[in-house]
Amino acid sequence: MSRARIIPEPPPRFPPFPVWAREAAATEAMFLAGAALASIHPIARSEHPLGLLWRHRLALADAAILARQGGRTEDETALRDAWYLRRETDDPGPGGRILKVWRHLAERAAMSPKDWMITLSSFFELRSDDALEDVVALATKLASKPGSAVAAAAEIAAVSVRLVPQCEPLALWLADMVLAHRLKWPMAVPLIAGHVRRGELRAAAKPGVHDVAWPTACAQAYARAAAGAADLYADLARRAAKLAAVAPKLRGRDADRMVAILLMEDAQAAGVGQAASDRSTRRLFERLVALGAVRELTGRPTFRLYGL
Repeated sequence: MSRARIIPEPPPRFPPFPVWAREAAATEAMFLAGAALASIHPIARSEHPLGLLWRHRLALADAAILARQGGRTEDETALRDAWYLRRETDDPGPGGRILKVWRHLAERAAMSPKDWMITLSSFFELRSDDALEDVVALATKLASKPGSAVAAAAEIAAVSVRLVPQCEPLALWLADMVLAHRLKWPMAVPLIAGHVRRGELRAAAKPGVHDVAWPTACAQAYARAAAGAADLYADLARRAAKLAAVAPKLRGRDADRMVAILLMEDAQAAGVGQAASDRSTRRLFERLVALGAVRELTGRPTFRLYGL
């Protein structure tokens, strides 16, 4: 008797990002940021598995930028290697730990404010002191209030960088989290870290800047980030549709499981099948590459990683 197949649904398509919303002029920054975020709102709200992959790719890009700003040399490729080629209990290293924090940002579990104090002190290696408690308390308050999502994100970032200046990434993490709560997204989307300038963020802690310059800079960053996120989703949706189209042609024992993983994860290592041999799993990935449904992401002959 033939086995039952689990064939994935093609990902939903959404209207293209409006060209005019890419013009992040300072005089209309808040309006354009709102329009840009409204454009990706259906993507952020979608329950299709591709939304997880979309968030993983955004987290990887943000982590690479933060690693570079922190004086590290890891790029996206190195961070991906550190994450996917480690054993479950291995330490992914300093760069990999940055990626861990930003992947967690995009998880449903991260949306619970009652866990932020413990989680953030652990992830960012911060003391649980009064300053951190004040920042988390404000983030919790802002997350639950109505009003402008971008203004709230700008406010928590400014307060965080002022009260906890030794950890600028904390301000960016909380900005995206508060934004997601205000917009009622099921999970946060890693956005601002890759598009805000460090000088602008540091200046947010100065007296007076929070009222004018920083909210404008923050809005412009979110407008740029949303445009990039929309472009990324459109590309991933095209690739995912191709993968869903070729899925019925695959015959390996682990084929359906691997297709499901590839639709949700940034990358997958060959040789990790549950029901099939390592050799069979490698052949499956090679066939997917030959069909144009998947890419090999490393360019190496060994320790390969595959993904959309």
